[in-house]
Amino acid sequence: MTIGAFPEHLHTYISQRERDELEREMCTLEKRGRVYVLTITGGEEHRLNPTLISAIRAALARVRSAALRGGGGGALVTAAEGKFFSNGFDLAWAKTVPAEHHAAMVGGLRRAVTDLLSLPMPTIAAVTGHAAAAGCLLALSHDYVLMRADRGFFYMSELDIGIRLTDYFNAALRNKIPAARTRRDVVMRAARMTAAEAESAGVVDRAVGGGAAAVVEEAVRMGEELAARNWDGEVYASVRKGVFAEMWRAVAEEGDGDGDGDGDGDEDDEEKEKKGAARSRL
Repeated sequence: MTIGAFPEHLHTYISQRERDELEREMCTLEKRGRVYVLTITGGEEHRLNPTLISAIRAALARVRSAALRGGGGGALVTAAEGKFFSNGFDLAWAKTVPAEHHAAMVGGLRRAVTDLLSLPMPTIAAVTGHAAAAGCLLALSHDYVLMRADRGFFYMSELDIGIRLTDYFNAALRNKIPAARTRRDVVMRAARMTAAEAESAGVVDRAVGGGAAAVVEEAVRMGEELAARNWDGEVYASVRKGVFAEMWRAVAEEGDGDGDGDGDGDEDDEEKEKKGAARSRL
């Protein structure tokens, strides 16, 4: 991503060290047993702008590196502090920058999804608060989704806010919400689903009572069970890509074409992402 993709309140020439420190402030990463817990920090809405997306990707890269050094295995849990898991793209940020920078946000999330789908371990989203629009996609990009039962909505809000879905969003929704009527209600009615409703509809795997901490603990417990199977991580990632083949092709081929989720310095990739951002009409 480019320096210009950062919010305008940051200095134009922010250093790499300052960028790294900012990213660490936005996400924490800890290991509980064999489970890596990535937490989006702070009590805000966790709007997905290039800075937060970069922080999430940096944490995922550390998980991948640690897993490879440790010989594989493990599981990932992604959670967030506060009332929101994520309230979607940072539209306020998008209004402050030239339109060509929108690709850093739309394409950045695509790359984060690529990172999650290629991660060599099971992944679990602990949705501890509201998940809306791109925040829903972030959650659904995990293998399992646990959602807090007593607070929060699962809400694809694009129709309500007048934004078109990109190709990779549509592919993800078709793979992750295969029931056509449910997908219709989620997307074309912009239904605000409680955890119980989302579980009943098969959108999330489980509604968990007891508050935010209980959701994370249940996700960690599930992660430990999955990690204990000692599956080969690269085989697991390959199987995942096959099971969710349409989603994988959309995120891996829409920009990079090689599926490695890197995409740095590829002019064709940048042009494709600009077109994708234009289609979404942020």
